[in-house]
Amino acid sequence: MRRYNWKKILTRTLWLLLGIGAIVLLGAAMQKKDSKPCADIKIEITGATRHMFIDEKDVREILHSMGKITGNAISTLDLRAMESVVEKNPWVSNAEMFIDNNQVLQVRIDERQPVARVFTLEGNSFYVDSGLLRLPLSDKLSARVPVFTGFPSDKSILAKPDSALLWNIVKLGKYVLTDSFWMAQVAQIDITPQSDFEMVPVVGDQTVTLGNAEDIDKKFGRLYTFYQKAWLQNGINTYEKLDVQYDKQVVAIRKGAGKAWVDSARAREAVKSLLQNAHAGITDSAVVPANPVPIIPKPVKDTVKTKTPAVTNNITNKKPLSKGKKSTAKKGKATKAKAVMEKK
Repeated sequence: MRRYNWKKILTRTLWLLLGIGAIVLLGAAMQKKDSKPCADIKIEITGATRHMFIDEKDVREILHSMGKITGNAISTLDLRAMESVVEKNPWVSNAEMFIDNNQVLQVRIDERQPVARVFTLEGNSFYVDSGLLRLPLSDKLSARVPVFTGFPSDKSILAKPDSALLWNIVKLGKYVLTDSFWMAQVAQIDITPQSDFEMVPVVGDQTVTLGNAEDIDKKFGRLYTFYQKAWLQNGINTYEKLDVQYDKQVVAIRKGAGKAWVDSARAREAVKSLLQNAHAGITDSAVVPANPVPIIPKPVKDTVKTKTPAVTNNITNKKPLSKGKKSTAKKGKATKAKAVMEKK
């Protein structure tokens, strides 16, 4: 005769009944909550550490375009559909919504962040974020991001070379954007017909050839070393063109003999001002007054036909910098830019 463990059976039955009761009560509570009206809307926008191209007012207008929310029963709100509508805004990368225990609609928005502003050859302009998404301009704000000119295409679907160029723009823009000194010194970056880059500085009237976007940190490092050495020693307007695209060297092309002049004091003050502004956080300003007009530099006529040998210790040239003045090469350890070629 089979014997039953009635105590174990009774215990399991009680637990089963308790579980069913909890589910019933939870369902009733949820049904009661869904029948309550939505009390309020709370909006939180993240990712906007520098810019606010979509604000709380914009989000509320998008939500209310779908109908009344506050005062209506929670059960009538289609949160998934509301998320999809908000995410159609180009400045929104992600939207999440839920109802809390106080019947408040919580809205969490992740805003896209531009890393560059691009001007096309046709004169149009757009922002681009780190995911290569092209973003429209805003009537409210203008982001302080690196400016690129001469992008070859306005098409919505880019050809493979143009997509690669846009990726290089993002790479270069992100580098400049995260460095306060270069954000203060870079006025704009021009795109050449060969899809290379030329920088137009804020201080100084020379152009700086960067080449492609490979090893961009090393290129800017060589340029910074040049600013600290030869540029400060020889003057702010001594050179008409700098080229940092070659490994471990800077090619500096002097202006004509009649135009060359030494103004190292002015150069030191200019660089000092840039450094002070950068450290003070001035370059972290969220916006600039209006849509900036790109600076289109005049073509540089390179009439130089000779070049001096590279100097591997100090950035200098043994030939006269100006009438009656000579520069001397001092012995010492190699600087970061180990070789400099200078054309006169």
